[in-house]
Amino acid sequence: MKIGILTGGGDCPGLNPVIRAIVRKAYNDKHETIGFNNGWKGIIEGETITLDLNSISGILPKGGTILGTSRTNPYKKAEDVQKVKENFKKFGIDALIAIGGEDTLGVANKLCKEGLNVVGVPKTIDNDLSATDYTFGFDTSVNIAMECIDRLHTTAESHHRIMVVEVMGRHAGWIATYAGIAGGADVVLIPEVPIDLDEVCGILKKRHSRGRTFSIVVVAEGAKMKASDMTKDQSLDEFGHVKLGGIGDYLGKEIEKKTGYETRVTVLGHIQRGGSPTAFDRVLGTRFGIKAVELVENKKFGQMVSLSGTKIVAVPLEKGVEKLKTVDMELYDIAKVFFG
Repeated sequence: MKIGILTGGGDCPGLNPVIRAIVRKAYNDKHETIGFNNGWKGIIEGETITLDLNSISGILPKGGTILGTSRTNPYKKAEDVQKVKENFKKFGIDALIAIGGEDTLGVANKLCKEGLNVVGVPKTIDNDLSATDYTFGFDTSVNIAMECIDRLHTTAESHHRIMVVEVMGRHAGWIATYAGIAGGADVVLIPEVPIDLDEVCGILKKRHSRGRTFSIVVVAEGAKMKASDMTKDQSLDEFGHVKLGGIGDYLGKEIEKKTGYETRVTVLGHIQRGGSPTAFDRVLGTRFGIKAVELVENKKFGQMVSLSGTKIVAVPLEKGVEKLKTVDMELYDIAKVFFG
């Protein structure tokens, strides 16, 4: 059997452990593997890379993806969908394992319904896919954000400042909530709860009235003000998403204006995507990759691997992309205990 592999959407730590596991499991079971470069773009244009034991040697601790990635959407052009189907045949692909988030797996689901043999592996640094308890990359990004918050604590305290830290999270504030709790943030702001600026400033003033001379505010990039929609850039990506940015800078200026406290802003941005994956993400990615090959071998196409409790299971692709998983408000209530 010949198995194709691609990685789509944003990169994140843990992708290479998935690729490594797929190739090794396939090799052990006497299957051939082939990689497509740069997500769906690679299979549209027929750009491939050899995947064998030599090509996966040493990639376990490496961030990013050796296959490259893009946000290309073949359903933007009818001819691109046809090219995908033609290249499936041209390269003799018996099954394709697509590794990606909501958009990449949404394409995979559509192609599967059109007759192609596709299996999905969920990947989103935001941890916002509803059909899996966790996605790889999330744990690494939380640890990176936590370390940055720890470092900002010392400079905030030294200079008696408020530090606003903007982290990733387009529609869901999982990174902000976990990193905020772990990093001891004084306020955590997420997309699920519109920001009341007066309330935020009130919390900070109360904290400072107790003699505290600094504060840490963690905000997800997709968080919105109650009174306005903060998006710096109205341009769209290939999947039609508005490019986000600016909430951290906006908050910093408004907080300083309303409280009189010196405020600085740090936008972590892509630093959260880079570097070596944590042990959790290496193991999770490995388990996902092994299970994906098993699904192919058992001809369970149209399925996505998923973490349910401590078990790796399979769920329908359409279930994996039907809705986003937002922050559990019980968890956010834990963060709120430490506000101020």
